[in-house]
Amino acid sequence: MGNPAPELRRGTGVPAHVQIERWLQEAISAGEMAPGDRLPGERELAAGLGVSRMTLRQALATLEGKGVLIRVPGRNGGAFVAEPREEFDLTGLAGFTEQMRRAHLKAEATILVAATVRAPAKAARALELAQGSLVHEIVRIRSAGGSPVALEHSYFPAEPLPGLLEEDLSGSIYDILKHRDLSPHTAVEYLDPVIATPDQAGHLGIEPGAPLMRIERTAHTAAGIPVEHAHDLFRPDRVRISVQCTTH
Repeated sequence: MGNPAPELRRGTGVPAHVQIERWLQEAISAGEMAPGDRLPGERELAAGLGVSRMTLRQALATLEGKGVLIRVPGRNGGAFVAEPREEFDLTGLAGFTEQMRRAHLKAEATILVAATVRAPAKAARALELAQGSLVHEIVRIRSAGGSPVALEHSYFPAEPLPGLLEEDLSGSIYDILKHRDLSPHTAVEYLDPVIATPDQAGHLGIEPGAPLMRIERTAHTAAGIPVEHAHDLFRPDRVRISVQCTTH
């Protein structure tokens, strides 16, 4: 770290752990520490700040909760500066590619599954299809800035979308739907925190058991035709999900 540890001000009404949080946050924002950099050890850092390790840990825990730091247990662990989180706004039904474009990042896709299959029961109900109807199943790892951010698992009705799997699936599927006059216009989405399975963790470059945010979505066209049923898994250390609300 470039700047020496600050002298904490006593009797100001601002707790020591809050002053430490602000100092670390400012140092990271100023570029004095880059993503992946390791902070000094707790013992060294607490001594330099003149606080107990408990006070220091309180500050580190708060910054970890905000996604600023990642703390890794063990002899080779410590506190590391996290990758900056990107804003993912669910309000306008913009796809991953468009969301990353807004953040001035290049969206990438690794295709794991692209097949026409019989619709699972839940997908058939969501897409208002008869049992056993055909759907296009597409599973992709979505990356931004060269690292995985999300695991997408989508189903699209096969009958109104012939040849979908022959299209370039490495970009925006919503753009493909738009060109076929089946652009998603509205959606119902449900958010649930989940724990990564070993398989999911392997695809996303995280440890099994790490937290993920699951978004289940059913999208409809302006005419009310269900065109996508999906459940996406996002890394909360890389993405901050937001929704804009207005009163009427």
